[in-house]
Amino acid sequence: MIRTRSRRDDLAMTSSTRRMWLLPTGLILLSTIPLVAGGILIDQLNTGSRIIADNAKYLADPVPVVTHIVGVTVFCLLGAFQFSVGFRSRWPRWHRIAGWIVAPCGLAAALSGLYMTVFYPRQVNVGDLLTAFRLVFGTAMAVSLVLGFVAVLRRDIAGHRAWMMRAYAIGIGAGTQAVTQLPVVLAVGPLNVLTNALMSLGAWLLNLAVAEWFIRGRSLRAKPSRRRAVATAA
Repeated sequence: MIRTRSRRDDLAMTSSTRRMWLLPTGLILLSTIPLVAGGILIDQLNTGSRIIADNAKYLADPVPVVTHIVGVTVFCLLGAFQFSVGFRSRWPRWHRIAGWIVAPCGLAAALSGLYMTVFYPRQVNVGDLLTAFRLVFGTAMAVSLVLGFVAVLRRDIAGHRAWMMRAYAIGIGAGTQAVTQLPVVLAVGPLNVLTNALMSLGAWLLNLAVAEWFIRGRSLRAKPSRRRAVATAA
């Protein structure tokens, strides 16, 4: 009997551990393509190796792009673990410490991204529409991070998680864009100015829709818990 219980406990722990790693692993994999591309670009800027024409603009003003790549890398990789319930419950102190790193890195990524959008020369397939989208979503990401920080200072944990989830959904948008655009590029060739803008918009909206689905799901699950707590107290 004791062996049976022990085995069941081991199976339950293994299942819980797998669930704990599932979401962070998926988010990290989603961000792999743009983060690898960013790492290659930093290496090229650092070593002075051959840079493709579209990236030559970074040589004259490398600080914003390096800030953006480093910031979004930390934000995407470390931030992926912030949304795992298992990590938060097992290591709450780690979650809080990581939050003080993730939020500033995310804000640095958003602000440097806005700077590059305004002041760097555009790539060939980037027009006014995509520029406008980048300004809107970059601003939305920065605002979401600030609101998330304000919420946690007010002890509004639900609001903090919601705003941070929205900021992360925008920040990881480049990963979703790479995943959705790559098959199209392989099938029909390079995207033009319009299709590039629309597909980028679609990736951001998809991420935000998934984030809002999770946020709404948490809210609906929390309401019955609050009602039960009130009923018990009464």
